[in-house]
Amino acid sequence: MSALKITTMTRNIVRCAVLQPRNINLIRQYATKIEPKKKSSTLKLLLLGVGIGGAVGGSYALYNNIGKKKTTREELATVILDELPNVPIMRKIINKSDKTGLDIILFQFQTCPFCCKVRSFLDYAGFSYSVVEVDAVLRQSIKWSKSKKVPTVLIRTRDGKYVQFNDSSVIISALASFLIDPVRNNIEDIVKFYPVQNFTDVYGTVYDIANKYFLMFQDKKPKDSKEVFDEERKWRSWADNHLVHLISPNVYRTYAEALETFEWFSETGQWSVYFPQWERNLMVQVGTLAMYLISKRLTKKHGLGDDPRAHLYDACDKWSKELEQKKTRFMGGDKEPNLADLAVYGILCSMEGCRAFKDCLDNTQIGHWFYEMKAKIDSNRGNKKPVSLYNV
Repeated sequence: MSALKITTMTRNIVRCAVLQPRNINLIRQYATKIEPKKKSSTLKLLLLGVGIGGAVGGSYALYNNIGKKKTTREELATVILDELPNVPIMRKIINKSDKTGLDIILFQFQTCPFCCKVRSFLDYAGFSYSVVEVDAVLRQSIKWSKSKKVPTVLIRTRDGKYVQFNDSSVIISALASFLIDPVRNNIEDIVKFYPVQNFTDVYGTVYDIANKYFLMFQDKKPKDSKEVFDEERKWRSWADNHLVHLISPNVYRTYAEALETFEWFSETGQWSVYFPQWERNLMVQVGTLAMYLISKRLTKKHGLGDDPRAHLYDACDKWSKELEQKKTRFMGGDKEPNLADLAVYGILCSMEGCRAFKDCLDNTQIGHWFYEMKAKIDSNRGNKKPVSLYNV
């Protein structure tokens, strides 16, 4: 057998090993069928053995790394700052009825869906809080933080330090848990119920937060049933893992829509007030182009096809039909909304000034519920005494 044939056969064996890393027996069957001519040299036999050994060894390595990928888990320490970073507070929501003693600083983009969700909760619950508007391009206001994402919230503990939160659902769950017993509860203790973990395997590292949709009643017993809390967690998760992914593909659907959206962002976020004109223009122009391009990738990633607007309508209809079946004004009942209502409202209000939202009002039944939620939140902002959202 010629060296060329041996090399070709070896390549085929290696190719088989890579495509089917677990089928080592098949590779061995190929190997047993190779019968060199009686006059073949020792060198040819050696080359053949090396080829087969490499194929089997490669297969075994792939089998170990992919078929049995090793995963490590690490729990990350809570970030606690000794003092508040030197950042400009751009506005404050003051509620004289707020006696919780919490100092809450929200770092945000005004129209970020997750930031809108946190703000909706803070306003509805009646918290006082300060706002730092972050430049979406340069992000100078959060350069002190390892995490460059928003929302970021700092909450002062009783010993004067600040606990850092970086996930919107955890921020809401932790503060809602605090209100269950604000006299005894300490935010530094509550954050320990929501540990940040990273999972690392051959594909990289993924971060997750345990219990993010759970409330911590501790020794208090809620009057609502387990099914009530299960349903609330289900819809909060739906808002985070489905609804929010429909926003960008719709508000940045075309370049013209993307530009309209950023002009509205600038107006509602008062960028001309908080940032120099050159920085405001940079945010609009760079943001428009970047998000228009990103929206195309997101549309493909989430399988929205050629008509992402239809998927947004479907989501609004799904929520409206659920309310219709429950025969209640809100998901939380007839009187007051729950955390699921606040999550869905917060995400939708992030696009309130966009063409996509106007289309939703024209083509779905979401408007009635949305404006009832808006009235509730607006009336509570700076007025309502912060109390638990749940009966215990």
